[in-house]
Amino acid sequence: MISIKFYLDKADKSKRFPIHLVIRQRDVQVKVATGEKILKKDWDNKNQVVRESEYNYKSINKFLLFLKQEVEKYFNSVPHAQFTDKKVKEKILSLVNSRRLNTDVKMVCEDAAKYEGKVKTTFVDLFAGAGGFSEGFLQAEHENRYYDFLLGSDINENCELTHLARYNYQLGIDAEFLRQDITEPDFLDNLLKRLKGQQVDVVCGGPPCQSFSLAGKRKKFDKKDDLFAHYLNVIRILRPKYFVMENVKGILTKEGGKIKEMILQEIKSIVDLKEFHQLIHFLTKLRKAEKENVFILDCYNLRMQFESVNEKELERLRENYIQIVENRFRVLTPKIADYKTSKTDININTIRHGFNLLKRSKELAYVRKKVILEKAHSDLDNDFFVEEFDAFLISIESDSITQRIQNAFKNLKPAKEYQAEINEIISALEIYNYSFEECIQGLKPFVKASKTEAEFEEILSHIRLYNIDQPFVALASNYGVPQNRERVLFIGCRKDQKLIKTVPSTVSEKEKVTVFEALYDLDFIGNDDEKFSYETVDLKSKYNGTTEKMKSLIKKRTIDGKPDDKKGMTYAEWSKKGRLNGRFSNAKNPFYVKSFEELENTLTHIVAPLHNHKTSKQNDDVVKRLSVILNTGDYDMAKKELKTIGLDSEKRNYNVLKPDAQSPTVMTIPDDYIHFSSPRALTVREMARLQSFDDSFVFQGKRSTGGNKRKFEVPQFTLVGNAVPPLMARAVALEILKSIK
Repeated sequence: MISIKFYLDKADKSKRFPIHLVIRQRDVQVKVATGEKILKKDWDNKNQVVRESEYNYKSINKFLLFLKQEVEKYFNSVPHAQFTDKKVKEKILSLVNSRRLNTDVKMVCEDAAKYEGKVKTTFVDLFAGAGGFSEGFLQAEHENRYYDFLLGSDINENCELTHLARYNYQLGIDAEFLRQDITEPDFLDNLLKRLKGQQVDVVCGGPPCQSFSLAGKRKKFDKKDDLFAHYLNVIRILRPKYFVMENVKGILTKEGGKIKEMILQEIKSIVDLKEFHQLIHFLTKLRKAEKENVFILDCYNLRMQFESVNEKELERLRENYIQIVENRFRVLTPKIADYKTSKTDININTIRHGFNLLKRSKELAYVRKKVILEKAHSDLDNDFFVEEFDAFLISIESDSITQRIQNAFKNLKPAKEYQAEINEIISALEIYNYSFEECIQGLKPFVKASKTEAEFEEILSHIRLYNIDQPFVALASNYGVPQNRERVLFIGCRKDQKLIKTVPSTVSEKEKVTVFEALYDLDFIGNDDEKFSYETVDLKSKYNGTTEKMKSLIKKRTIDGKPDDKKGMTYAEWSKKGRLNGRFSNAKNPFYVKSFEELENTLTHIVAPLHNHKTSKQNDDVVKRLSVILNTGDYDMAKKELKTIGLDSEKRNYNVLKPDAQSPTVMTIPDDYIHFSSPRALTVREMARLQSFDDSFVFQGKRSTGGNKRKFEVPQFTLVGNAVPPLMARAVALEILKSIK
């Protein structure tokens, strides 16, 4: 019979007690230091665990559990005759040492002493991609506040692989990853299980909306168009203090600005369920005081209750609402149509069948999703199919069904004496389709008539859970990123928090980081080449005659790009050192794996100072073409010469990087860019530098892909191109830390 226990040994000078493991088995007793030290108040001897009050309690407990399990395995597999104090101790020490150096369930690498007594702000990163938001948030610290990363989520395998490699294996953070489509019915349940009851202070994420992009074609009914609604549904459930939504600039002008207004309305429609009863009570009083529009106020009351129930109850309430309106129509029918007409007329049938469709909103939503997915799967766009598919999708939307019902009433041409009843039915159906905010606007005339505006506004201030200003355009280069990438940010704050209207720039126009600063020290790679170590770049020989001019572009800066000759470092130095403030000082060295299997087997990790620095194999014609464009400085200007020498191309665009300026928006196709001094495309690492990722952040899995695979795969180049620049995310995160209560 073995006894395996942990106990605290004598405290060291800092009053931290080493955790020791003691094993007793008949005549054998062994005591071994685990390498972990804690304060006495943080040890629960009865349950043999570290209490939550210790900063690293999760990782230490995991480590101790692993150690205990491995010792038990050892004792179960080795004959008792071979036990000696020395052998057992050697075995345990080897486990302790190897575990600390290289393990999949790794100790958190943060300096516990540095963060003891500080306040952590938890965050979740949805649509996480490579982890641009996560990276920026972990870099941000303000006074006694810092960020604790709870969970990332995305639908793609390579996003998960890169997340696990960076945050779990390399940095040792105990952050979860949920790989699932946010539109799936059990997404929220799985999210809550992973969070294990932990309070989420901030939610960040950029629901992907290629259909909103100014750079591509705008499509109706893209499968990504409704992801905002699902993102906001997560906000409703988690109730974070702040949330950040990032998207392309085109979202501000989509549908003439209607999409933007819809998003703002939906945000303002998130209600505080604890206070919602106030509104229902107010509407009940308003209804009692009303004499002429009782039915309409009943409809508003019913519609408002949609906001405060779960999905199952919502389905029942929706069906009940339509049934009540349909009952009004049944009473009206004999007045506006004789018996024969009521059974055969197409308009009466349209109204009656429209009610049937509206009562099946859940089923129609399922059909809609399936058709949109089929559209995407079959790549229906710019063909003779797409118009009819879109027309069908429009026809099953509730507002389209309501419009057909309204048209059918008009076609019936009822007597004027029944028009008021018809108008009430149509108004009721419109209210059914209203957002919460539209209901509020619709109620205002009744509120004004009853002279209860002040009471109504007071109630609204209590039940609106989130406040938000207008979304604003953030330019990445304003935050120390060497790239002119424009993104729209929606920053919502819970009603008990300070409103954030914008994120101040960290650099002026003249102080911005240039492409040369970001990339010059990586310019030691040739065609069809891969480098795993840094090499010295001789600027004198490379830029003979313009060396001083190029050197003058290199400036010492603070972490966020502000010039600082005394204490600063160059952008390249920051990239090599890392911007995590020494927080993960014991992190593993950067490594690369191509699959989950390799990730789990640490012996297969490729460990090196530099990763993702590989060029494509380009033939002589491509190199010559790029040389002409590079020497000309502009693709359009070079087209005539390219045609003359027989090297013209069907490629839509090439961007020649300007060393003394910022790059254009980094996209997902490397061939779109030509290096400022070499006739070649950029490497993943160079694109990552332009996005402000540290060099220690390794993009895992496949490097690139092509053709139809681009719909489903997210290789390294796509991970980089779709990411939020970490330095821009850092600026957002800092602004939240400065404001959060």
